[in-house]
Amino acid sequence: MRPFLLLSSRAEDVAADDEYEAFLRVTGLAPAELQRVRMEAAPLPAFELDDYAGIFAGGGPFNSSDAPLEKSAVQHRVERELGRLLDEVVARDFPFFGACYGVGTLGVHQGGVIDGTYAEPISAVRVRLTEEGAADPVLAGMAEEFEAFVGHKEACSVLPPNGVLLASSEACPVQMFRVKDNLYATQFHPELDLPGLLTRVRIYQHAGYFPPAELDEVLARLEPAVVTEPGRMLANFVARYA
Repeated sequence: MRPFLLLSSRAEDVAADDEYEAFLRVTGLAPAELQRVRMEAAPLPAFELDDYAGIFAGGGPFNSSDAPLEKSAVQHRVERELGRLLDEVVARDFPFFGACYGVGTLGVHQGGVIDGTYAEPISAVRVRLTEEGAADPVLAGMAEEFEAFVGHKEACSVLPPNGVLLASSEACPVQMFRVKDNLYATQFHPELDLPGLLTRVRIYQHAGYFPPAELDEVLARLEPAVVTEPGRMLANFVARYA
């Protein structure tokens, strides 16, 4: 079996490693079956898409809608490299699943509007499948409504012209969309369980998602959350394209 590729942009080792372990857990892949590239650490190496079964793009601290002067040199580089990669991925309709940052990258690339209109605090929210989502093979076996973890400063306010809306929530109309047949993006984090989310909250307590003095309050608010369903879609993605 060809391996899958995880593109990560988390500069903190604990966060990057925890994200990788989360993708392994929910997909059922072995480490040899999920190769990781940390885009923030070095330029994206040259590779052939045909060497991989599919690509995952994880979340991270970058916001596609930030003003150009507010973006670091690393963010500008990562965006350029992802843009060139998506040129080929979209042209070939190559299997791609972007989680959180995937909405920003794929959405911008395909002409959607990404901005702060539907930002959501770190929380568990109820996500509802659309009719198209319920019929999509990557969402096979999913409940029509399920809880998922979110926490983002930007979201897709206008769907790309060729995007198919697959899932929504009350506060964020575009929680998941598909481009062509094989490219997916979610605003929520399908890889996360509660321990993983609590780890990220601690790591990113100074990243502007909430006032740092409210850390304990945020942790306490999250602890009762029961989120079990979203990882199924990543397992379905692997089963479909492996």
